[in-house]
Amino acid sequence: EVQLVESGGGLVQAGGSLKLSCTASEFLPDDYAITWFRQAPGKEREGVSCISMYTSRTLTADPLKGRFTISSDYYNTTYLHINSLEPEDAAVYYCAAATTTRCTLSEFAYHRWGPGTQVTLFS
Repeated sequence: EVQLVESGGGLVQAGGSLKLSCTASEFLPDDYAITWFRQAPGKEREGVSCISMYTSRTLTADPLKGRFTISSDYYNTTYLHINSLEPEDAAVYYCAAATTTRCTLSEFAYHRWGPGTQVTLFS
């Protein structure tokens, strides 16, 4: 089974940019979708952005469009680019894999999760 590990989190200044990485233990199959989720303290986990390894199509949560971009090398690493960081972006960011060719931001579709990477903001 594919194992996922996130990296790139840390302490960043509000207004800045960040690039998170999700590295898989092996080549990502064509029938996988990789999605980034996040969970802030006291809040439910929410889907951020998804990419399909099969179609290359992406899906980003409407409130986050324009600042969040997902990309992949289509080998074993998927990235989340975040621009104009806002205090509300502080959260633990997770990547997850689902066996589906179509993107979904529903966490119930995902069977493999990374341990998460913390993003903390300062002003």
